[in-house]
Amino acid sequence: MIQNGTILAILGDIVEVEYNEELFFGEILVLEEDPKTKLEVISAIEKNRFLCLLLTKGKEIFRGMKVKRTNRPLEVPVGNQLLGRAIDVFGNPIDKLPPFETKEKRAIYQHSPPYIETTLKKEIIETGIKVVDFFAPLIEGGKLGIFGGAGLGKTVLLSELMHNLVLKKRGIIIFAGIGERIREGFELYQTLKRMEILPSSVLVLGQMNESAAVRFKVGLTAATLAEYFRDVQKRDVIFFVDNIYRFLQAGNELSTLLGNIPSEGGYQATLDSEIGSLQERLVSTKEASITSIQAIYVPADDITDPGVQAVMPYFDSIIVFSREVYQEGRYPAVDILASSSSVTTPEILGEKHYSLLLETKRYLERYREIQRIIAIVGEAELSFEDRILYHRAKKILNFMTQDFFVVSDQTRKPGKYVERKKTIEGVEKIVRGDLDKFPDESLLFIGGLEDLKI
Repeated sequence: MIQNGTILAILGDIVEVEYNEELFFGEILVLEEDPKTKLEVISAIEKNRFLCLLLTKGKEIFRGMKVKRTNRPLEVPVGNQLLGRAIDVFGNPIDKLPPFETKEKRAIYQHSPPYIETTLKKEIIETGIKVVDFFAPLIEGGKLGIFGGAGLGKTVLLSELMHNLVLKKRGIIIFAGIGERIREGFELYQTLKRMEILPSSVLVLGQMNESAAVRFKVGLTAATLAEYFRDVQKRDVIFFVDNIYRFLQAGNELSTLLGNIPSEGGYQATLDSEIGSLQERLVSTKEASITSIQAIYVPADDITDPGVQAVMPYFDSIIVFSREVYQEGRYPAVDILASSSSVTTPEILGEKHYSLLLETKRYLERYREIQRIIAIVGEAELSFEDRILYHRAKKILNFMTQDFFVVSDQTRKPGKYVERKKTIEGVEKIVRGDLDKFPDESLLFIGGLEDLKI
């Protein structure tokens, strides 16, 4: 009779354990001689033999070592003591500040609320960022996805949204840093501290250099904290993720380690269920809301990548970054026609904004066609009407550029917060022709039209 479990085999972060009792999925096992080394049960091979994830690397492990049950899943501390802190996936502080004491812990695996208890408000949250407020508005309790390839400014836009939303809307900020660079986590921490946002924030970080098991669970730990503030304290939460693609990638690495056969696109067969296990928890109830803003890395700038496409349906609004726009020097480098929103209805936006949005997109679609004509025959061959439309569309694109607060120390330009009504007024005047006499470049990186130099 085996007194405790015994390690039979080790393959990277996958550990095979023999145990004489039935273990449950997600249960934490610890080394008998080093309880700080944790294993998580993920599947059963046969009777009394289980596969486990190695979550921590304390004492070096080898075959024959004894493990014992905790009879508990992975749990993290929750409560106000975590506000202003940076923690790891286990809830341990990593900000070199004194440890905190909390009365309550919660398992990182939770069920999403019943459908009947969920709600979606139709109230627009003003972000102060023109391209977001006009083309892909954020609603309370909704989800905004920021899609783009490497180095196009996803993290900058996400940080600016964090800055503006905290200034204008009091709520708890939960940030999940999944598989990003250590430098980026440190810079975000310093930025939040400098902007005095940190006291109402919790940063949950699992960096690029950590194991796939840790990176996969960072989002679940952050979601657990968000649910606590929503359900127990009845407080609105703004939930940020950078980067949700790394969550999918970590799941793919674990699937490979387990020897599972991948799907046709090269991703794990459990891709959709893994995304759902996180996204379905980030919803609003009748008591409080979770508004989610997530950055999604697009590998090789291929928006049709199966992993990217799998996560896209969960968002109400989508912002797509473009390398072409970035190279043209318009920041944020958003491809407006590729971006979209399911909340752009007259009931939510209002008749004025809605009709103006349709007219603006018509201008931009025609602008794209005219660009091809100009590339072949030149602008002089355009009709008078097309020439006017071309320059108005260009003014709209330039008007959507903006200086950000979070990079003002690098650009040496002060950030600008533009009210939604001023953005709508600005676009209306451009479409109406009130600014036809101004050069197109005069609208680059201004706030509202009051900044336009006459």
